[in-house]
Amino acid sequence: MTEKSHPIISTTSCWLHGYYCHRKLNMAEEEDYMSDSFINVQEDIRPGLPMLRQIREARRKEEKQQEANLKNRQKSLKEEEQERRDIGLKNALGSENKGFALLQKMGYKSGQALGKSGDGIVEPIPLNVKAGKSGLGHEALLKRKAEEKLESYRRKIHMKNQAEAKAAEQFRMRLKNKQDEVKLEGDLRRSQRACQQLDTQKNIQVPREVWYWLRLEEETEEEEEEEKEQDEDEYTSEDLSVLEKLQILTNYLREEHLYCIWCGTAYEDKEDLSSNCPGPTSADHD
Repeated sequence: MTEKSHPIISTTSCWLHGYYCHRKLNMAEEEDYMSDSFINVQEDIRPGLPMLRQIREARRKEEKQQEANLKNRQKSLKEEEQERRDIGLKNALGSENKGFALLQKMGYKSGQALGKSGDGIVEPIPLNVKAGKSGLGHEALLKRKAEEKLESYRRKIHMKNQAEAKAAEQFRMRLKNKQDEVKLEGDLRRSQRACQQLDTQKNIQVPREVWYWLRLEEETEEEEEEEKEQDEDEYTSEDLSVLEKLQILTNYLREEHLYCIWCGTAYEDKEDLSSNCPGPTSADHD
C-alpha cells in the first residue's frame, strides 16, 4: 500500500522553493563589489585633482563676488558728472533753453549755420573738460618744452653732420695735399736730373746751387765741410719748400737751357719756347 504525501508539507515545500528562487534572482541583480562596473563609478582620486577643483571653485566665487561688487558699487562724483555731461551733450537744445529760444526768435533754425550769410559754424564749440590738477597753461608749457627739446636734438644732429662733413673734407684735402706733395717731389727729381744732364753737356762741373742736381749717395768729407762753410747770408736748401725749389729750378732750365720738363723738349730759342710751351707750371700742361 502506497503512502500519500501530506498536503501541508507539499504546500510548504513549494513556498520554500519559490522563496529560494526569488532570493537567487535578487542576488544575481545585485552588483559585485569586485566587478569593473563598480570600480569605474568610483570617484576619481588622482593626485592634485581635488586641489584643481578647489582652485576653480575659488575662482568662480571670486568672479561672482566681483560682479556683485560692480553692481552694488556706488559711483563716484566724477563718474556721475561724466554720465550727466554725456547725456546732456547727446541731447539737442530745445525751446526751453533761453539761449536757443532767443536764437529762434532771431530766425535761427536747427541745423542752420550761424552768421548773416550762413557761413558760420554749424556744430557747437566742443567742450574740453580739464580733468587733471595742473594749472592753466601747463599743457602749453609742456608742448613748448617738447618742441624746444626736439629743436635742440635736431640742432645737435645738424652740428654733428656738419662736423662729420668737415672732417671728411679735411681728410680729402690732406690726402690731396699728400698726393700733390708726392707729385711735386717727383717733378723736382726730374728737374734735378734734367738740370744735371744739361749742365754736364755744357761742361758745367758745379751746379749753381747744391740742390740743383741730385745728391750722390756717397759724399766725401771734404764736400760736407765745404757745404758747412757756406756763407750764412745765403739761404740754404732746407729753407725752401719743394714747390719753391721746383719753381726756381724750372725757371733756370727755361732760361739757361730752353727746356721744359713737362713738355720734355729743349726748344731752339725763347720765341720757340714761348709759342710752343703752354706755360711754366704743371697746371698749364693739364
